[in-house]
Amino acid sequence: MGAEFVCNLKKYRAMRGLTQEQLAGMVGVRRETIMRLEKAQYNPSLKLAVDISRAVGAPIEEIFVFP
Repeated sequence: MGAEFVCNLKKYRAMRGLTQEQLAGMVGVRRETIMRLEKAQYNPSLKLAVDISRAVGAPIEEIFVFP
């Protein structure tokens, strides 16, 4: 199964100077979850997407792009 969406999380996380571990702690998930999100291997819940959007200061639709 290919990626069903494009994830720009790594770019926005890097712009904020956050490690995967730091971002994971901010949004209450494991680092592996952030890693899988960045590879577009995991479809986030709406709550997680909102939390990540707030943590990196970018709109959800710019972080997670669904075709």
